[in-house]
Amino acid sequence: MAQQGNQSEWEKLCCSVCLDLLTDPVTVPCGHNYCMSCIKSHFDEEDKKKVHSCPLCRKTFVPRPVLEKNTVLAELVEELKKTGPQAAPADHCYAGPGDVACDVCTGRKLKALKSCLVCLVSYCDQHLQPHYKSPAFENHKLINPSMKLKQHICPQHNEVMKIFCRTDQKCICFLCSMNEHKGHTTVSAEAERTEKQKELGASLQNIQQRIQIREKDVKVLQLEVEAINGSADKAVEHSEKIFTELICLIKEKSSELKQQIRSHQISEVSRVKELEKKLEQEIDELRRTDAELRQLSRREDHTEFLLSYSFKSKVSKSTDSSGINMRPLKYFEDVKAAASETRDHLQAILGERWNNVSLTVRSVDVLLPKAQPKTRDEFLKYSYQVTLDPPTAHSDLMLCDGNKEVVERFTINDKPNRFIDRKQVLSRERLTQRCYWEVEWSGKGVAVAVAYKKISEMDKSGFGNNSESWALDCFKKSYKFRHNNVTTPIAGPQSSRVGVYLDHGAGILSFYSVSDTMTLLHRVQTTFTQPLYAGICIWTNFWDDTTARFIKIE
Repeated sequence: MAQQGNQSEWEKLCCSVCLDLLTDPVTVPCGHNYCMSCIKSHFDEEDKKKVHSCPLCRKTFVPRPVLEKNTVLAELVEELKKTGPQAAPADHCYAGPGDVACDVCTGRKLKALKSCLVCLVSYCDQHLQPHYKSPAFENHKLINPSMKLKQHICPQHNEVMKIFCRTDQKCICFLCSMNEHKGHTTVSAEAERTEKQKELGASLQNIQQRIQIREKDVKVLQLEVEAINGSADKAVEHSEKIFTELICLIKEKSSELKQQIRSHQISEVSRVKELEKKLEQEIDELRRTDAELRQLSRREDHTEFLLSYSFKSKVSKSTDSSGINMRPLKYFEDVKAAASETRDHLQAILGERWNNVSLTVRSVDVLLPKAQPKTRDEFLKYSYQVTLDPPTAHSDLMLCDGNKEVVERFTINDKPNRFIDRKQVLSRERLTQRCYWEVEWSGKGVAVAVAYKKISEMDKSGFGNNSESWALDCFKKSYKFRHNNVTTPIAGPQSSRVGVYLDHGAGILSFYSVSDTMTLLHRVQTTFTQPLYAGICIWTNFWDDTTARFIKIE
């Protein structure tokens, strides 16, 4: 208890500015006590305002009070010093970098506990006590320590800004409302805060709703990723199975062919060996006969010669060797040629069908927002080489340059599946993803189109004359767009090259005039329900030298 009483005496005899025991204590007119040097420094800072105040109660004094040492307090301080030293505040109580310091403390400043919006001063716990104890401060607004108190002062009038001008949407002081902002709609800052708080609440509610929506979207996307990965894994597994089966089939056929070759090899070699054996036996017999006849020819006795001649002169019949030819033989060379032909045929089929497989992979699309290309370089990222499908070409059309160019000719050919009524041809490739291609044309005029495959079944319906196709008619001086038998005139710069951009998933089809720059001629926004095929139609009479060619874009 004695220790607590001693501590209380220490606090009573401490200067509220430096928080140490009073040194040369003085009493100002309001009754508060300070160190001579502390209060003098405080008054010196206020000399410019010509109004001096108490650091604790803020009572003002005019003129500046005359400071005289309080000898009674000085004696009490000296007596109290004999009881022991005062405990210094802990280091963590002092203000450091980034902390709001107490504006009243002198020397090493303590951390501020609160800032007053009326006083526009930050206080530590010790200097804040009058705000809690004195009725004079009961209307003061205390907030958490702030370094931005100066923002509350009007830079022009040096007054606290407690008014909000709705006309100019800014905080002002009372003098501003009487001068520069006279006639403006003004309210108290507190009232405006209330309105803004309502708006803020609505904004926060909206943000929370958006967060919830986006969190659901994220979950959907996470499920989408799982689905994509799962589908891709199954596709890889299935494709590996399919190609493994193909490899096994090829190995099986290779083994079968090898066995057939070896079996036929053994059979043919056996036939040759058998004939060889017969010939060798015949040679041995002929050699024996040759020796006997030579011996007979050397006999001197005519009678003996004649008697032996009739018996030995009968030579056995020769083996028929007319089937043995000395012509160059191919043996199994034809088998090699047949195997090579099969390989080439398989490669051709795979090359033709592989585009469809590859395009199908590229057509896999997650329905996310996509930016459409705007510059030529961006379009070229989706460039695709299109080739024409000969079975669909009209009999008066001839395909050249690896089925990339179509020209007119005059023939009669009634092969099935060809366009008969219109001089049209479709591409070989299915178009089910984002792709871009260019057509260069010359002559009277062409139609650059896209269509569903079944348009070839609607033989008398040209590109653009039905709901199954979309066509841009290109003439020397004009363009026309046709779809579902509706024709739309198109204005645009004339060019011998037309660019076509397709985003199948987004339902976007665009035609461009291509020269040094790209100019949009027409754009279609629809829903494509089937794979599309590029198409060309030639508007010409016979022998007009009209051509159209799919450009290989480098």
